[in-house]
Amino acid sequence: MRRVKGMAKKNESKEYHGTEGENKSNLMQLLKLREKIDDNRPKFVRQESWRYKRISEKWRKPKGIDSKMRLRVKGWPKVVKVGYRGPRLVRGLHPSGYRDVLVHNLDELKGLDPERDAARFASSLGAKKRAELLEKAKELGIKVLNPTGIRKAKVEASE
Repeated sequence: MRRVKGMAKKNESKEYHGTEGENKSNLMQLLKLREKIDDNRPKFVRQESWRYKRISEKWRKPKGIDSKMRLRVKGWPKVVKVGYRGPRLVRGLHPSGYRDVLVHNLDELKGLDPERDAARFASSLGAKKRAELLEKAKELGIKVLNPTGIRKAKVEASE
């Protein structure tokens, strides 16, 4: 492919990188916008799923030649389109603004950036390892998204 003068390469970012305070406030605005978009987004359901028990509601693209959903007839459920997406910069982020990273062990926890990442402890972790990782996360200043499993474990251990 020929590159036109002034055209950016695919991996070149066109984003504005302002000061850290500007980026943080901009990120929070985008998260609020994403929440607002989510509120207005329709529930996308599989065609005729309301009619037959054997058909689940999980989204499938309607492909029939006379399909009213495919033809986007008024009164029929909405079809998935790109216009319903949220802002690119906050796609996949936790509502708190952090990237949600699944943590299984200490090495994975140490590899996180406290400013960008938040840890979510795996469900397969035992109470002892969970408590150990929670202490280490506090030392490193890493936010933990699911620390409440510890309380239950401590209560059971004390009884």
